[in-house]
Amino acid sequence: MKKTVEVLPDLSALVARSLDLILSKVEPAIEQRGRFTIALSGGSTPKPLYEAIANQNLPWDKIHVFWGDERYVPPDHPDSNELMARRAWLDRVDLPATNIHTVPTLEADPAVSSAKYEQHLREFFNSASAEFPALDVVLLGMGDDAHTASLFPHTAALRVHDRLITVGNKDGNPRITFTYPFINAARSVIFVVAGANKRPALAQVFAPVADDFTYPSRLIQPQGELWWLMDAAAGSELPA
Repeated sequence: MKKTVEVLPDLSALVARSLDLILSKVEPAIEQRGRFTIALSGGSTPKPLYEAIANQNLPWDKIHVFWGDERYVPPDHPDSNELMARRAWLDRVDLPATNIHTVPTLEADPAVSSAKYEQHLREFFNSASAEFPALDVVLLGMGDDAHTASLFPHTAALRVHDRLITVGNKDGNPRITFTYPFINAARSVIFVVAGANKRPALAQVFAPVADDFTYPSRLIQPQGELWWLMDAAAGSELPA
């Protein structure tokens, strides 16, 4: 694993750096594998990043978009990560509908939706059941409790090692989420973190010793690159 930590002056610089980093991955992936695959994060921080991506001139027909997690709400619900990404980016560019790999959230049982998304991913990547396919980029945020995707502290999702997708849980509400071994299979994992409220959690995530199940972002140790991009409000107190 190659780990890089960058602290940017403010949110606009964070968005600009994140955009540059993602764009640097697109052309090599298409040259090597014929496509670029990216998993999106939710929350408020990535919205300006998605708006910036929408303004780029990219080979949209070769870009495939997934989600690292999704709230268990209909796709037109205000809390939907898919809806946010569509409004900020996906509906504003000529991206083929078949390149948008949405998370199913309409089943009565979230476990059924989890299994459906896993099957879709395995078919897309032509992946055997024991393999963890590699996305080119997995974008992640981090909450002030150190959760990432929908991997929340001390929840059952943190103990799932043999699947790509599982059911996360936040305060009794189900979510669909990548498992941490699937995230760790990625070629590049990029955390984009903003805000002073993240400082206590970041201190534990970067500490030499802390409990992974209390601070789940510690579990993200990809086989490829690990990027931590943060604004000064979040990252200024981290040791150099």
